[in-house]
Amino acid sequence: MATILRMALGRLLTLVPMVLGITLFVFVVLRFSPNDPAYNALGEGATPEARHAYAAAHGLTDPLPVRYVRFLGDLLHGDLGLTAPPSKPVTDAIGTAFPLTLQLTLLAVLVGVVFAVVLGVTAALFRDRWPDQAIRVLSMAGVAMPSFWLGILLIQWFALRLGWFPTGGYVNPGDSVGGWLRSLALPAVAVGFPVGSLLARVVRTAMVEELDRDYVRTAIGGGLPRVVVVGRNVLRNALITPLTVLGLQIGYLLSGAVVVEAIFGLPGLGTLIMQGVTAGDPALVQGVVLCIALTFLVVNLLVDVLYLFANPRLKGATR
Repeated sequence: MATILRMALGRLLTLVPMVLGITLFVFVVLRFSPNDPAYNALGEGATPEARHAYAAAHGLTDPLPVRYVRFLGDLLHGDLGLTAPPSKPVTDAIGTAFPLTLQLTLLAVLVGVVFAVVLGVTAALFRDRWPDQAIRVLSMAGVAMPSFWLGILLIQWFALRLGWFPTGGYVNPGDSVGGWLRSLALPAVAVGFPVGSLLARVVRTAMVEELDRDYVRTAIGGGLPRVVVVGRNVLRNALITPLTVLGLQIGYLLSGAVVVEAIFGLPGLGTLIMQGVTAGDPALVQGVVLCIALTFLVVNLLVDVLYLFANPRLKGATR
C-alpha cells in the first residue's frame, strides 16, 4: 500500500507544472485574439479615449507577465472574469453548463466501456472466426467515424424516421428520469461509440494474451469451468491495459461531447464555448477551455490511481 500511495502522490505532484503550462498557453494564445475586451464591454459607440480608459482601469495595458500573474491570482480565488454584456461571472456560466457536459461524458464512458467489453471479449473467445472478423470490421468503422457525423446519422434514423428519441434539447433528471435518458441517449452513443470501438480492439488483444497464459490452461485442465476462469481471472487481469487507454481517451470524450452538444442543442460547455466564439468573448472562451483541460487532467489522475490499485504487480510489491 505504501508503494501505491507514494506513486499516486508522484502522479499528483506532476499536475502542478502541467496546470501551470495549460494556464500559460491558454492565457498567451487568447491575448493574441483580435477581439478587444474594451470594445465588447463598451459597444460600438465607444470612443478610442473611452476604450483606452477602460483598458487602463482593468489592467489591460500592463505588461503580459504582470497580467498573467494577476490572472493566476484571480484563478486561485475562483475568479475567471466577466462575460461580454450582459455581464455575469464566467464561473456562474460554467457552473450552469458543466454538469450537463459531465453527465453526457459519463454516459458516453458507460456506453463505450459496455460496447468495448462485450465486443472485445466476444472477439477474443471466438478469435480468428467469423464473430472476430465481423467485430474487427465494426471496430475499424467505429474508430474512423467522427462523433459529429455519427450524431447526425443517429438524428436522421432514430429521431426523424423512427421517432424513438428527440432530435435535441435537454430534460432535467429532476423533472423526468426517462426524459433525461431519452434526451442524452443519442448524444452519448455518438460520443461513446468511437471510443468503445478503439477499446474493443484493446480488450480483444489483452484477452487473447491472457487466454494464452499457462494458468488459464492449468485451471481449465484442473476442472474449473471456462466461464468461471474467464470471468474471475482472465477478464480482471485483461482490463488493466484498457483502463489505461480509457484514461488517455477522456480528452477525446470531452472534446466529442463539446462538439456533439452543439449538434443536439444541449446547453453544455459546447454550446457555451460556441457562444463565446460567436460573441467574441475571450474571457468566456478562456474559462471553458481551462475547465475542459483541468477536468481532463483530474480524470487522468483518477484513472492512473485506479490503475495503480488494479495492477496485481504493484499489489504483490506491497506484501
